[in-house]
Amino acid sequence: MSQKQLVFDQLDNLGIAYKLMDHPPVYTIEDMEQLKITEQGEVCKNLFLRDAKGKRHFLVVLNKDKQADIKSIQAQLGCTRLSFASDERLQKYLHLQKGAVTPLGVTNDPEAAVEVVLDSSLEGKEQLGFHPNDNTVTIWISYGDLIKFIRTNGNIIHHIEI
Repeated sequence: MSQKQLVFDQLDNLGIAYKLMDHPPVYTIEDMEQLKITEQGEVCKNLFLRDAKGKRHFLVVLNKDKQADIKSIQAQLGCTRLSFASDERLQKYLHLQKGAVTPLGVTNDPEAAVEVVLDSSLEGKEQLGFHPNDNTVTIWISYGDLIKFIRTNGNIIHHIEI
């Protein structure tokens, strides 16, 4: 079964409505803008971070137009120094490749080891865009349904100001 099919099955099992948009592979927000994907709803950036000891891993989700202040995120989470996690860690914890990072990747985290960090400005949004573990598709779901999806997997969710 494909990575994206795992996401679709989980969404269907939870009764979460979603829209799909197929497109060529995209790796950056700029790629998405060129294909006009960002005109369909609020596309999110996703950053995979780790603490200084590599014991905690965070998937940070924010609006595509915002810049992440890593020191502010660290302070709000009360953790040791944050840095970007390696491709190997991304593969180990979420079984994802660079360019396909998504909060929907928690489907690949049965131990719920990755903590999901959501920018509070996303709260209440009706159409958030993410890859379903595959960067050739963008899926649109509501913020409330995103929370439901993550909670069902058991991952810790943090709401912070980015």
